[in-house]
Amino acid sequence: ASKKITVRKALLQLHASVFLAGFTGILGVLIELNEGLLVWYRMAITVVTLLALLVLGKKWQHLPFTQVKKLFGIGMLIALHWVFFYGSIKMANVSIGLVCVAGAGLFTALLEPLFLKAKIKWTEVALGLLSLLGILLIFKFDARYRVGIGLGIVSAILASIFSVLNKKEVDKQPAQMMMVYELTGGLFLLTLLMPLYLNYFNVVKIFPTLSDIGWLLILSWLCTVLAMDLILQALKKVSAFTQNLTLNLEPVYGILLAFVVYQENKQLGTPFYLGISCIVLSVVFQIVRASRS
Repeated sequence: ASKKITVRKALLQLHASVFLAGFTGILGVLIELNEGLLVWYRMAITVVTLLALLVLGKKWQHLPFTQVKKLFGIGMLIALHWVFFYGSIKMANVSIGLVCVAGAGLFTALLEPLFLKAKIKWTEVALGLLSLLGILLIFKFDARYRVGIGLGIVSAILASIFSVLNKKEVDKQPAQMMMVYELTGGLFLLTLLMPLYLNYFNVVKIFPTLSDIGWLLILSWLCTVLAMDLILQALKKVSAFTQNLTLNLEPVYGILLAFVVYQENKQLGTPFYLGISCIVLSVVFQIVRASRS
């Protein structure tokens, strides 16, 4: 009985972490800052929080310089991924941004063999192409969201690159240490680019309002630090298949939240539902494939 309770708790933790990740899109709309500044503040708050937790918990470790360089580089990709993701949401809407990120599977299937020197898995490529077809259906028939979809596709490519690179580093140091170094690298890049960003983009305000600060704290503390901690705890008790299956629900949770909070279902037409049907089909086929293997 105690084992069942432990597994049930782990599953709840896993779903809670994915739900929190899906909520980041909603917060991207609530926070009135431009995407570049939004991500800069998110990373700054998260880095300071993680540093405090690691130092106070006496868990801080110095990593070799070669390792730090790799993590900084991955963190820079994460920063750019977040900027393009929130840019997609602000130019289109939450549902469009999340649908585009779901296309990262195709790019991962193509890039992973290159980085990890493995064979291309053509079944995964086919499933990724089905997701891409869904995105293209929306892009072709709904001209309102083309800029947002373009930004979302760039975000998906960046997400696939850093996830593949993370696979090579994930077993070399504790997850919290890995995260704080990566986000520090991302924060460093955004700080360097910020003068150019402020000069060339129409930035309405630089400093967040009180409500923005509140949402940024939720985004950093709940949707980044807590979500990561929950998934790490859950992974001690559940299988990798269960983890991957649950992570596939992130866009679904996010889109459903957007429907409830912003009534985005009233803004979206038939092409969106045709497109998302292709993406859902690719996820279902992946689940069936994984369960058989």
